[in-house]
Amino acid sequence: MSKILFENIYKKIISRLDQELPGSLVYHNVNHTKYVLEKAVKLAASENITGRELELIKIAALYHDTGFLLSHIEHENLGCLIASRDLQELFLDPVEIDMICGMIAATKIPQRPKNIFEKIVADADLFYLGTPNYNQFSKKLYKELKHFDPSINDEKWLKIQVNFLSSHSYHTKYGKEILEPVKRDILNSLCLR
Repeated sequence: MSKILFENIYKKIISRLDQELPGSLVYHNVNHTKYVLEKAVKLAASENITGRELELIKIAALYHDTGFLLSHIEHENLGCLIASRDLQELFLDPVEIDMICGMIAATKIPQRPKNIFEKIVADADLFYLGTPNYNQFSKKLYKELKHFDPSINDEKWLKIQVNFLSSHSYHTKYGKEILEPVKRDILNSLCLR
């Protein structure tokens, strides 16, 4: 895949997300997609993945939340449909499109990635859980979820966070070694509230 092709895909997807996502998506917005792309590249580098495989990871990261353009329900499946349609028009190999859809599907909670590519995109999607910026992202997600379910209050949100962080595991070596310890500290601090 040429650099020009990826840049065209990037411009198209970022533009669509920026212009078409509803304003209520304060977490799952264009900035989240850019963040996941950046972290996917970082995780791929830590796994020594380059070339065509890296390009496919980058494309999956770009498309992973495009389903939100249609609905917040089953958005991973919708994202795969959007990616499949777009990428068939660009004459990508059907096997590669399936790989991309697998990476998108791997971001569905609970995450169940089956290979290193899926593990990278899954960990990139939830990279923030193991960073000092956790609270910044968490506040945005809380606001977004509250839009869809006004019954969520601070107490419920705390329980949701504790349950989610307790059940989540990173899949890549970087995630396990670098992000997991920070996530555990965040979980411990939440449990003290």
